[in-house]
Amino acid sequence: MAKSIYVGNISFSSTEDEIRNLFAQYGEVVSVKFINDRETGRFRGFGFVEMDEDAAREAVQALNGKEVGGRALKVNEAQERESRPPRRY
Repeated sequence: MAKSIYVGNISFSSTEDEIRNLFAQYGEVVSVKFINDRETGRFRGFGFVEMDEDAAREAVQALNGKEVGGRALKVNEAQERESRPPRRY
């Protein structure tokens, strides 16, 4: 079963392919998704990588705190997002 990993503090110059290649060292990467700001469309500096459970555990241990693009990655198991009330404009 695939496991979702939160990857934070990603350098703004990094690409999804670079992150995919980094995580692929630990197992097959199912998907990589960078999160963009809803208003501006700009990358927000974090994303999610989905991979096999054992590979995910290994990647989290190996890559948390690893410097990539001059920034120390924050890597941990993704938590279910809490439901939030709809935004009022």
